[in-house]
Amino acid sequence: MFGLDATVIALAGLVVFAVGGIAYAVLAPNLSNRAGKRLGRVVSPQASEAVVRRGLDPAGSRRKAVQDTLKELEEQQKARDAKSTRPSLSLRLSQAGLGWSKQTFFIISAVTGIIAAGLGFLAGAPLIVVLGLGIVGGLGLPRWYVGRRRKKRMRAFLDELPNSVDVIVRGVKAGLPLGDCFRIISTEAKEPVRSEFRAIQDAQAVGVPLDEAVLKLYEHMPVPEANFFAIVIGVQYRVGGNLSEALGNLSRVLRDRKKMKAKIRAMSMEAKASAAIIGSLPAIVMALVYITSPKYISLLWQEPVGQIVLGVSLVWMLFGILVMRKMINFEI
Repeated sequence: MFGLDATVIALAGLVVFAVGGIAYAVLAPNLSNRAGKRLGRVVSPQASEAVVRRGLDPAGSRRKAVQDTLKELEEQQKARDAKSTRPSLSLRLSQAGLGWSKQTFFIISAVTGIIAAGLGFLAGAPLIVVLGLGIVGGLGLPRWYVGRRRKKRMRAFLDELPNSVDVIVRGVKAGLPLGDCFRIISTEAKEPVRSEFRAIQDAQAVGVPLDEAVLKLYEHMPVPEANFFAIVIGVQYRVGGNLSEALGNLSRVLRDRKKMKAKIRAMSMEAKASAAIIGSLPAIVMALVYITSPKYISLLWQEPVGQIVLGVSLVWMLFGILVMRKMINFEI
């Protein structure tokens, strides 16, 4: 068509095809090796770690940061649990909301013991009874009072904590900083939540990080709810996240726990009332018999055999009361 023979065109095409095949056979292995090495560098563990370090995998890096934070908080929790099982006298006084020092507590204990022993002596009790009253008054009553105040303060803290968490949730949703929400609680909340959050504010004022300041809340209030709150704030402070959603879920959990405790307490009241009646029945019967027939019942402390029977009966009654107390003491 253009003055070229078809045979010449076919021969030229075969030459070009042959040269291309030879070039491919020579260069293809080198190209594949270079591509394989490059692909290996891209998919290697070192490259993946580099990608994570460069922030190209934010979900994986955040997951690892949360895991590390939770592991660190778990180790700190073990140390706090070991301290909370046997708190010192100063810590118990602080948890009870009493501004006493150790010296003040020991002075009050000594005065209480002397008063109890003096009352027993004036009543004409035997010397061993006077000594027992002094020991009970000096060692038992002050510690019982501190323990009672401590439990009462913890119950008040648990009643007010969900409301304080709701204040933080609404404040964060409205755009307030977390520190301002704590400041509102430290001035507007009820005691003892107000004092505890004021302590957090004071700790931050002297340079303590927020997560460490909040973790001290569990030391002052050794209840699981305070620990939950400290963990949520600590995780959010270190790795970030949606604080309002996390605290909203925490508030719902706290209220559900409060309802469950009230339900358990209501269901156990019958068992507690029965235990109280059974425990007090021997003393009531003894008092009624003494009123009606004093000579009949007085043989128990006038005769040696009666004293032995009375002592053994008191010991067995004490064992029974302790067993009933263990049976009705639900951990809530």
